[in-house]
Amino acid sequence: MNSIKMIKLFAIAVFFKTAIATTYAQNVLYIPPLLSGTNFSLTIQSGTKPFYAGYNTPTYGVNGTWMAPTLQINKGDSITLNVTNNLNTSTTIHWHGLHVAPQNDGGPHQLINVNTTWSPSFKVRNDAATFWYHPHGINKTDLHVSKGIAGMIIVKDPIESALILPRTYGVDDIPIVVQSKAFDVLKQIAIATDMDTAMFVNGTLNPYINLPAQVVRLRLLNGSSLRTYKFGFTGGISFKMIAGDAGLLDSSITLTSLRLSPGERAEVLINLTGKIGQTIYLRNLGSLLPNGIYGASSVGVGSSAIAGYSSNPLNGSDYNMLKMVIGVPTSTPITTTPTTLTPITTWSLSSVNINRRLVFNTKIVGDSTQMAEGPFTINGKDYVMDTMNIITQLNNIEIWKLVNKTSVAHPFHIHDMHFYMLDRNGNPPQNFERGKKDVVLVMPNDSVRFITKFEDFSNTTVPYMYHCHLLHHEDDGMMGQFLVMPETVGLNEFSVNNNLSVYPNPANDYVTINVNAFDVLKSHTIEVYDALGKIIYSSTITKSIVTINTSQWSKGIYTLRLKQNEVAGYKKIIIN
Repeated sequence: MNSIKMIKLFAIAVFFKTAIATTYAQNVLYIPPLLSGTNFSLTIQSGTKPFYAGYNTPTYGVNGTWMAPTLQINKGDSITLNVTNNLNTSTTIHWHGLHVAPQNDGGPHQLINVNTTWSPSFKVRNDAATFWYHPHGINKTDLHVSKGIAGMIIVKDPIESALILPRTYGVDDIPIVVQSKAFDVLKQIAIATDMDTAMFVNGTLNPYINLPAQVVRLRLLNGSSLRTYKFGFTGGISFKMIAGDAGLLDSSITLTSLRLSPGERAEVLINLTGKIGQTIYLRNLGSLLPNGIYGASSVGVGSSAIAGYSSNPLNGSDYNMLKMVIGVPTSTPITTTPTTLTPITTWSLSSVNINRRLVFNTKIVGDSTQMAEGPFTINGKDYVMDTMNIITQLNNIEIWKLVNKTSVAHPFHIHDMHFYMLDRNGNPPQNFERGKKDVVLVMPNDSVRFITKFEDFSNTTVPYMYHCHLLHHEDDGMMGQFLVMPETVGLNEFSVNNNLSVYPNPANDYVTINVNAFDVLKSHTIEVYDALGKIIYSSTITKSIVTINTSQWSKGIYTLRLKQNEVAGYKKIIIN
């Protein structure tokens, strides 16, 4: 029997074992510890967890060996996050959805090396909402997230605080981090596989929670690598959605189901008043997902279908995710749900500076066997750290059109900025997609338009990212990056991709730079920036080949910027 078949058979066994355990051996839902204040110490570490009897599964965690604490911060506060990496490999931490300068964003450029500490400091500018943090290193995102590095961020502000809402953490305000995972035959967490048959909530298998008979707030986060969920409750009980990815809605929406793709968040209220003694389940209504979405009955058609996808019993199925046992209310219960929340003001279409078009395709265009399995590209390009795919300018208002020419749905995420959806295939977005967002699911053969503004932060060398939030798609290169330039800097000088050569790269003691793409009879300026955007080397020269001593530089990723008149070129330098 080959190893792939063994993994699939084991995954099916895990599913049925989990289903049986749901009936006979429930586990108390883990509520991550709540950290609040303005200075946070976060230590990334490794360990093991006994998910299955007789096996210790290698795991990662923050301030522990599995999962991460919830961070609660206030809009307007200036905070510092001291992130220490105690793994035996480099990693990163991205503050998903937070509006921060690119050097604080935690993308692949802000590498945290082994036994080092990264300490970004910034003012909290986001409105009240639910965000999260997770690794974002090159080719490592899926592995590090799947092994346990994922935590929630709760932002508070005066508008949210003035509403009558549940907000006692762990009692009537509950973090719900949903993740599906795959295990191989050795009970180790597997990645880049469609056999994600083990369902976790807050890192707990087969969870249950005791809740009071009153209005309860669930902060839903889809932290899965691949799977999209259609959340609902036992018997089609209705609930109120009050917030999406990046903020409160203008008014609550009554729903009986809610679709969230990887990376998306929502805050919902369920009224449990008068239900003492009842048991209600948070469920996934996978049978309602349209084909083409990971988690639906099928992805791809005919020769483009994903091989073995139908072997996963979760796909296209309805099943329980969290058992909720209803008990007595608290001493000060919330028993009503608000209708009016906060006004939403978007940007005027008449103020748009640029329209952009991003096309999702397979790496080999026209190969039907790759239409669902990839690898995938954006505008025909893989992610390359040296390449700035988009150059925009501070305070630009832009419309981005996302066109999906593959047979799988892709959740698209843009760093730093929130956006408002304008339309899907020319039609208004659904009601649960209105409000501030930073992830949008683009269905096969669909197009989605959104409007955004590049506010507050600019940097001539450190970029932000945009990518598919199916994590192995991101790791395989379905990602790009963009610079936000100051308004005082013309965009024309950054529009030329020059043929610079940097070697050796990665480097140890020195790097040699060949600048023959420039007019060597004129002076040109070489600048090297660290991951925080700080200049660590600068020189004006008239030679075609330059050698720089790097022996005293710390390990990490640096940006080389070479400029002559109105022409500039960039390269990334990696120091081992």
